[in-house]
Amino acid sequence: MPSQRPSTRVALLAATLALTSLTTPASSQQSAPTASKTTLAAADRAMRAGLAAASANNLDLARRSFAQAVQLAPHIAAAHAALGGILLAQQNFKAALHELQRAHALDPADTASTLNLAHVQSALNNHPNALPLFQQALTSPNAPTLTPDESLAYANTLLALDHPTEAESQLTEALTRTPDNAPLEVALGALLAQSNHPDQALPHFERAVTLDPAFPQAQYLLGVTRLILGQPEAATQPLQQAVTAAPTSFEAHLQLGRALSATHHDPEALAELHRAAQLRTPQTPPDATYALALALEASGDAPASIPLFSAATSSSSAEKDPTQQSAALINYALALVQTGNAKDALPLYARALALGPDSPTLREDYGVAFLQQSDLDQAILQFQAGLAFDQQNPHLHHDLGLAYKLKDDLTHAIAELQHAAQLDPTLPDPAYTLGVIYMQQARFPEAATQLRLVTTLQPANGEAWALLGSVLKDSDNTADAIDAFQHATALRPDQPSLHVQLAALLIRTGHPDQALAERKLAADLSRTAVARQRATFALRSGRTLLAEGKLPEAVVQLNAATDADPKLPEPHTLLAEALSRQGKLTEAALERRRAADLQASTPSSAPTTP
Repeated sequence: MPSQRPSTRVALLAATLALTSLTTPASSQQSAPTASKTTLAAADRAMRAGLAAASANNLDLARRSFAQAVQLAPHIAAAHAALGGILLAQQNFKAALHELQRAHALDPADTASTLNLAHVQSALNNHPNALPLFQQALTSPNAPTLTPDESLAYANTLLALDHPTEAESQLTEALTRTPDNAPLEVALGALLAQSNHPDQALPHFERAVTLDPAFPQAQYLLGVTRLILGQPEAATQPLQQAVTAAPTSFEAHLQLGRALSATHHDPEALAELHRAAQLRTPQTPPDATYALALALEASGDAPASIPLFSAATSSSSAEKDPTQQSAALINYALALVQTGNAKDALPLYARALALGPDSPTLREDYGVAFLQQSDLDQAILQFQAGLAFDQQNPHLHHDLGLAYKLKDDLTHAIAELQHAAQLDPTLPDPAYTLGVIYMQQARFPEAATQLRLVTTLQPANGEAWALLGSVLKDSDNTADAIDAFQHATALRPDQPSLHVQLAALLIRTGHPDQALAERKLAADLSRTAVARQRATFALRSGRTLLAEGKLPEAVVQLNAATDADPKLPEPHTLLAEALSRQGKLTEAALERRRAADLQASTPSSAPTTP
């Protein structure tokens, strides 16, 4: 529930009642030590000065005036009530608590000071103390109508003490009285979201943003709720607003990164997620760390996700749901496999299997890890265990066929791959692996048939087009081979070897000028690939050094990355951050501008640097 600045209307009410009480003592004040008329007159002047200052919204002057009245008349409840009301308005809750407790002790029947005391107790999370005070004030003969801030505080207390229905009623009634109040809309929306009703929460967040577009919490919750409801495109804009308003917020960067990842804007997503990783602290909850790891993995940066998966799984509490622990271990292991570290992934899969539940997907992932370790027998056992759950799983039949292929058991391999293709004719993997097997067996017509099927199912599969070109070339079908390699180079224009093979075929068909152009392009691409490798290494090094706070060393590496590949936006983004932290704000602004220009000119589907 949001915490907003209390309204000064509460303080003014207290001040008004206090002024009356100085001149008309309450029963509790009649037993207090008698003050001289001169002292009471001075206290009365201080109270009047405080009331005038509060009316002019000069809270500091009001506080000083009411403090003087307390000093002059310490046994008068009204003075403490007035000072406590102003301290509440200034959000000085601890000091307000002292004054309002004194006022309540001197005059328990004062509804205004009782309500203020309840408000302060709620602000200090002393909810068991706050609730009876709210109830006393609201059941008194002169029960007031709560202000929006008081309604928020009361609802906070009800929610903290596990009374969500009463809290929802309180906020609904408050919105009926004050329909154009953004904090109330946010509070009610947050309560509904916490009650697993994001669809009901969404209109309240949208209404809050309409009422107050500069309300960061409303923008953040609107974005997160849209993300939960599967609307990542609509979530991006409010989350960008939230990041702009709170640039050091871990959660804002994390959620914006998740939204961008879900809409396949991976370079931009990774920039936000890397920033979230930098903002993560030891106090960041394991669930948030795990969410960040998942988002990085989904955006294609498995290496960056691994230490976060490690932190999230090692921090798991003993009472955490075993199914959730198992899922976390599986994702952690998957990230390790994606980075080629199946050795460390295997014990994680074993732990996940021990926790349960067993499933075809777990067995498939476990088997793939064994495949990466070249432990073909164990891989086959895992795939067979998965098929024991689901005999009609085409993916497991394909993986089992691949394992048999790697074991040179081609008879079983072909049978499994053909079975996978029969179970799901739209699955390209079995046809691709069959094409490779037939190519290796020099069964070129059959290989070409399978690879043509792959290119039909996956027209954007550049590797399949390249293999098809090789098969057709070896079959002396030069014209179709050229067509296949031209498709491959269009899809994978940065692969020098494809241009070399295309050049050889063009020479064969009497096109020397085109062949020369392809060879020149291959040479240029080879040089670019070397530069990109240097840029990748320097970027990874710079990112690590920046995270460690080694700013001069990070700047050197990030400059090297920009020199090696000037078209990458991320080195400029990180360089801007490093320069900002060094106090070089002009240079940092220039790097941010360069990064923004590069991001604007780079298609969202472009691959990111690992």
